[in-house]
Amino acid sequence: MMTLVESFQDTLRAAAATGTPVSIRAGGSKSFYGRPGTGTGFSVAEYTGIIDYSPTELVISARAGTPLAELEAALAKENQMLPFEPPHFGPGATLGGTIACGFSGPRRPYAGAARDHVLGITCLNGRGERLRFGGQVMKNVAGYDISRTLTGSLGTLAVLLDITLKVLPRPETELTLSLEASPEQALEWLNVWAGQPLPLSGGGCIGKQLMVRLSGFEQGVKAAAQRLGGDELAAADSFWQDLREQRHPFFQDDRPLWRLSVPPATAAFALEADELIDWGGAQRWLKTSLPAQILRDTAARAGGHATRFRGGNRDDVFHPLDPALLALHQRLKASFDPAGILNPGRMYSGI
Repeated sequence: MMTLVESFQDTLRAAAATGTPVSIRAGGSKSFYGRPGTGTGFSVAEYTGIIDYSPTELVISARAGTPLAELEAALAKENQMLPFEPPHFGPGATLGGTIACGFSGPRRPYAGAARDHVLGITCLNGRGERLRFGGQVMKNVAGYDISRTLTGSLGTLAVLLDITLKVLPRPETELTLSLEASPEQALEWLNVWAGQPLPLSGGGCIGKQLMVRLSGFEQGVKAAAQRLGGDELAAADSFWQDLREQRHPFFQDDRPLWRLSVPPATAAFALEADELIDWGGAQRWLKTSLPAQILRDTAARAGGHATRFRGGNRDDVFHPLDPALLALHQRLKASFDPAGILNPGRMYSGI
């Protein structure tokens, strides 16, 4: 009897032979992100289940279609968590979609990004060949770290099958401080505190309210809280969840949502836009109807890039690549998917 993976392989081989594009999906919670998908539907939603979980080794492996909620529930039973705090953006969120998009939540600058915790990936390339990269331990590698390269590639290089992640224990204590501060003052404090031995796990500013989350052992968290001052936020968990899932009132209007990734010390932007500062200053959410070029020029001058995250023209989502990076992307695409059938154009036209 043919296995599910074997049926995936047959489908991909047939698509490659005829040059038929396939649009990969599972739960569909992140279908809003990136350029519009094209091609025949290719679902991995049935490819589910936790393959192996070793709490003492802080490692978990699961299939791509596994619901993110199921994975997090299994970790919570062992008082562990995904350190990069991935957003769900809907009840259908899966592990594969999370890694394909490379999304990370508010804990990212202090605990690492999604790709920093990917130990290994088993996948199918555009020829239907089963490939495995990485393993179950962190180690130095020469050349490309392919598991990390696949993270955030939006399915344009391979169909993710099995994913192995490094997990961490949940902190003993967490509390969030609320301080009144202008965006300029908030950025100054966040950058100073980032260079000090403080148990930071979240830092953001909305309007004139700076939120700082502290996580770790109770004694250290309390000492840090006394040092920083401010008021303890009672509904802290709800605040960080609403920020992570974009349920906060800031996100609730019809203007396009832009994500600017910039050096954390970058000053608040003097633009016709509402700005939310996250990741200690390294991630800026802007709600604005300004032209894309203005936002990209602004981000580039700061040494970063701008992405149209939600709304507006979906054919113009990601920051244009310079010729050298574009050539690299094209070579990777040709190596993994020579027939160009996997999520074509999902990131950039022609890739």
